[in-house]
Amino acid sequence: MLSKIPIDLSKVKKEDLNKEILRAAIIAELDAISLYEQMAALTTDERIREVLLDIAKEEKTHVGELLTLLLKLDVEQKEEIEKAKEEIKELLEKKK
Repeated sequence: MLSKIPIDLSKVKKEDLNKEILRAAIIAELDAISLYEQMAALTTDERIREVLLDIAKEEKTHVGELLTLLLKLDVEQKEEIEKAKEEIKELLEKKK
């Protein structure tokens, strides 16, 4: 993503705007996590690696914060995540 919002927020319905803002913010945080972890894997300096991984971890917290807000606004999303958890649980139990 690298600082570009993936959708035109001016075209989003007013009642969906906050949900889309949160989704764009989640995408940005996930992009940052990926970037920091990739750079950490490439560096040969342990101090830099440690700092990059620490920052990536903070970004993961941000994802959790933003997702928590999104799930308060989007009941359907919350319900679908719960369904997904059950599906994965069932799939993993079949593999045992």
